[in-house]
Amino acid sequence: MNNSKFQIPNETDIARSVEIFKAFGDQTRYKILSLLFCQTLSVNEIAQEIGISQSAISHQLKILRQSRLVKGTRDGQKIKYSLADEHIITIFEQVKEHIAEN
Repeated sequence: MNNSKFQIPNETDIARSVEIFKAFGDQTRYKILSLLFCQTLSVNEIAQEIGISQSAISHQLKILRQSRLVKGTRDGQKIKYSLADEHIITIFEQVKEHIAEN
C-alpha cells in the first residue's frame, strides 16, 4: 500500500496534461511561446522572428490555442497573440531554472 499523498490524476486530467506537454515538445511551438513570453505579436511578426512561413506559424498557433497556452486579441485588422495566463509564464520560469541547474 502506498502512503504517498500524491494520487494519479483522473483520465481527463492526464489527457489534458499530456496535450500541454506535447505542445511544449515541438521546437517551433517552443520558439513561439518564448517570443510571446516577453511581448504580444501578430502572425507576421512571429514569422519574421522565427524565419518560417505565416501559414506554418498559423498552424502552430492553432495547436497552441487548442492547448489553451496562447490567446489571440483583435487589434484592428490583426490578431495579436500572447500567453494565455500567468501559469504559462510560471512554467517557462521553472524550465529556465531547471536547465540552469548544473
